[in-house]
Amino acid sequence: MTNTPHTTERERVRVYCTGSCEGFEKLRESLASHPELELVGASVAVAEGAAALAGGHLDAVLHATRGASLPADELAAIRDQTRAPVLIVASGGSPVMLEQALEAEVADVLLLPQLVENVVFAIRKSTHSRGRLAGAGSGGGGRHGKILTVFSPKGGTGKTVTATNLASAFAKFEGKKTLLLDLDLQFGDAAIMLGLEPEKTIYDLVVAPGELDTEKLAGYTTKHTSGLDVLPAPLRPEDAELVTEAKLSRLLEVARESYDVIVVDTSPFFHGPMLATLDRTDELLLLSSLDVPTLKNLRLALQTLELLSFPKSRIKIVLNRSNSKVGMKQNEVEGALGMKVRFEIPSDRAKRVPTSRRRSGRWRRACSRSRRRRPAGAASSPRSERRRRWGSTTGSRPRTETARSRPRSLPATPPGRSRKTPRRTTRTPS
Repeated sequence: MTNTPHTTERERVRVYCTGSCEGFEKLRESLASHPELELVGASVAVAEGAAALAGGHLDAVLHATRGASLPADELAAIRDQTRAPVLIVASGGSPVMLEQALEAEVADVLLLPQLVENVVFAIRKSTHSRGRLAGAGSGGGGRHGKILTVFSPKGGTGKTVTATNLASAFAKFEGKKTLLLDLDLQFGDAAIMLGLEPEKTIYDLVVAPGELDTEKLAGYTTKHTSGLDVLPAPLRPEDAELVTEAKLSRLLEVARESYDVIVVDTSPFFHGPMLATLDRTDELLLLSSLDVPTLKNLRLALQTLELLSFPKSRIKIVLNRSNSKVGMKQNEVEGALGMKVRFEIPSDRAKRVPTSRRRSGRWRRACSRSRRRRPAGAASSPRSERRRRWGSTTGSRPRTETARSRPRSLPATPPGRSRKTPRRTTRTPS
């Protein structure tokens, strides 16, 4: 995979504003134009912004209040939708509010009027503290894995091949504890690509009784020779309906605590499980190829992600088969999508290994049974009959007589004429 050079920029902090108080609207306008912040949206009531709070990939929430005490009910409603740190903005505070905010673990309390830079610093400080707590994990020794989702809105672009190779590389060469999650729930092929015969799938995990935890997740994964753990898709398409968004959300949370990297292979649809995965995705790899149908679908996918308020900074365009000579170039792909290609994967025909060579033992045993010797008296195949008649060389044919293969001889004598003997001339030495 080739990394295309690009300009590194500081990632902006995504903020959502709720509530109202004196001077808050003016502050909100100033924050919207600040280069270090990205104002996702605003609403007076928390219920009105429930969709953005739940799926907006927020880094912080600013909630304004006019009261002299902490708005406990509104704070609880915000925390039901997001785990982002909450900062309280008030036009008039009191010691009681500060004490209540300390007990409620509010990130900060800002009393207006405030300088915009002071507010930006408080927001950045709250997100930095959240990142350190996430890195420390529960109990001080846990993990907070990174979720990397491979997606393309068109089939046949190489999602599964990319996801399996990427996950194997993380486990084998980077030494990271990696989980490959196959979320192509109806027709997933990640296990086949890796030559595995899993005994348990994600379906068995979600229907099993009891609370999902780290030990239970480990009991339903299959180990690959590279050190990778695989949680395959269900074996039957109808079992996909039981993998609900709530169960998948809990699965991803537990996987974060157990693994360093979680690579997710997806189907080409924006269905419920895909949306639940996007809500927790740290990096989204969008696979493209050098053909018009893929570019059309990928452009629609980018527009859908924008409507879902997915951060554009987390999207990476991957150009698969980048060296294919089909009359289309990389700059044309970038112009159609409005984004730079981040990674390129060229076609390497010398390294290509067909999937049939990595099939499971059950498949090979079935093939060996079908190649058993034919019983006596059975009709021979046209190929064996051809070998019997014309020799054992595969594809050999009877040699036809040609002008070169005939022996040299004098031409035949017509009837009634005698054949003349050619005159021989001899030279006498002088």
